[in-house]
Amino acid sequence: MKFKKIIRNISFALITAGLSACDTSLEEYNPSGFTMEAVAKSSVDGYKKILNNCYFGMERQLYGFNQWMMFTEAGTDIWTNQKNSPTSNINFFKYGGASNIPANTLNTVWNVCYDGIGYCNLAIKYADIAPFKTEQEKNALVAQAYFLRAMYYYNLVEQFGGVTAPTEPLATVNLRPERVAPLEIYKTIIIPDLEFAAQWLPVNNGITSPSKKSAMGFLARAYLQTVEYDDTKAFAPKALEVAKTLIQDCETGGSTYNTFMYPTFDEVFRESNNLQNRESLWSHRFVVGGVSNQAWFMNMNNELFYAVVTDFPAMQFSGADYTTWGRRSGGSFMPSHHLLSLYVQADGTLDPRYHKSFQTTWTVNRPSFTWSSANLTTFDRSAAVTTSSSLAAGNTAIDFIHPNDPDYTTKAATKLDQKYLVVDYNDVYDPVTKTVKMTYTRVNRDPGTQAPNPFFGFYPSLIKHNSSNYYVNNANSNRYGNLNATFMMRMPEVYLIAAEADIYANGGANAMGYINKVRQRAGAQPLTGAASMQTVLDERARELCGEYVRFYDLKRTKNLSKSYLTQTNPDVGQFFRDGVNEVRPIPTNFLNTIEEGGTYYQNNGY
Repeated sequence: MKFKKIIRNISFALITAGLSACDTSLEEYNPSGFTMEAVAKSSVDGYKKILNNCYFGMERQLYGFNQWMMFTEAGTDIWTNQKNSPTSNINFFKYGGASNIPANTLNTVWNVCYDGIGYCNLAIKYADIAPFKTEQEKNALVAQAYFLRAMYYYNLVEQFGGVTAPTEPLATVNLRPERVAPLEIYKTIIIPDLEFAAQWLPVNNGITSPSKKSAMGFLARAYLQTVEYDDTKAFAPKALEVAKTLIQDCETGGSTYNTFMYPTFDEVFRESNNLQNRESLWSHRFVVGGVSNQAWFMNMNNELFYAVVTDFPAMQFSGADYTTWGRRSGGSFMPSHHLLSLYVQADGTLDPRYHKSFQTTWTVNRPSFTWSSANLTTFDRSAAVTTSSSLAAGNTAIDFIHPNDPDYTTKAATKLDQKYLVVDYNDVYDPVTKTVKMTYTRVNRDPGTQAPNPFFGFYPSLIKHNSSNYYVNNANSNRYGNLNATFMMRMPEVYLIAAEADIYANGGANAMGYINKVRQRAGAQPLTGAASMQTVLDERARELCGEYVRFYDLKRTKNLSKSYLTQTNPDVGQFFRDGVNEVRPIPTNFLNTIEEGGTYYQNNGY
């Protein structure tokens, strides 16, 4: 409605241009006579219209928007870019490469976070004048604004470091805003906001609105994240306390907070469990029409993880057939050697989550495919495959084999004799350098010659976000949206928070027990010995890869560094700049609105 648009424009201008007070006041002429105060006073439904604006940026540009996965998972130890590309998406996966990250890369993220904070500040202010019947009714609603404000600040701090931190609506502009240190923002805003939300949010609050368990889960996460900034780790015991409360509830039936963990890992990402996933602590669900006139771009996370299967001509891009799982092609996220190695258990078998989290085989989706001379050369087929060899629809097209698969040796011995592609892990990744192999030494066709690697586009593809629930706005223009929910936090993370917090608070006496609860549910072998921070970090990769946490995990554990990334994922680590890339550049569009062109405000190295 027009009123919402007016509010949005005024709020956005106040926050992005000013952020704090100065002598110049802003006056707006409102010919309609409507004001925020009038809407809030009119009815509880009127107040809810103000509150609803708090969600806009969260769905539009954060969780569920494709670039947000890049800001929270790319550039870490567990992913590299598709085919380890040296050019595409390098600002996310390789910190800009040789040129560093351009300063305006996160401009939209900056804007929507402050836009969201502005709406939250308005909702918190006007809750006191809305005609609620009871204090409890008011607090249960305004707790959503507190929760969302904490989420916006949490992501701002972890992406940019210290930022300006208004907690009430601003009517004036300051052209020289100051930055507040990250730990101070946690202590004065993020943690108090989540504590309020944990106290007042309802236990059951719909499908996508935050509930009490949402606030408690993120409160435990926020307490834990402070160890990044506080060597005393003063909040670690509180992280453990909240996590233990949720775990106790989960293990005794969820009667108090409605917590739950599915008995098997298979059930977690089953599509029939998606829209009302019992394990999720907080979800976004996307609807036709969405939150903007470009709703078809919402929640395209599944698109980000597909291997480039159409590099093999037996596969074709499925066009408008968005309902066919695993037939899409050409995502951005390629698992690193390090991530895939983490699924190897002590006895040499693979953690069951490897094959349950990643697609490794594909079937022919053309009516038929016959090998050409050029294809025989490209894929280095032996004499057993000729121009008479063919595959039919439904036949195996691509089979990625891991050295720890039980039939690996047998398949690898005849991999170049097959009519389909047996893609050997060791042809895609170098086990010594831990890098993606960019070249291939031919065995059958022009033996001994070096060629561009024909196999490195076929890699295990994360299936956690796969969906058949598509909304097609305009198939001819590739305008479509995934209407499934995305999960911002799941119950197993609470166990891993407890494990890490126990290490900081108690030396880790109980940490392995929490880790093994997660592993037991997954069907993985229990770990033995004392748990270290690295033990937790590795388990978080196995359980939570592709779930918006890895960049923050590395920051918290002091592993977002050139030395760690060079050791675990050198394709990424070679570009990391210590003292610079731990945070992102403050966007130029904002800096240009403040004094000195924002030079005093910019992060180091940008």
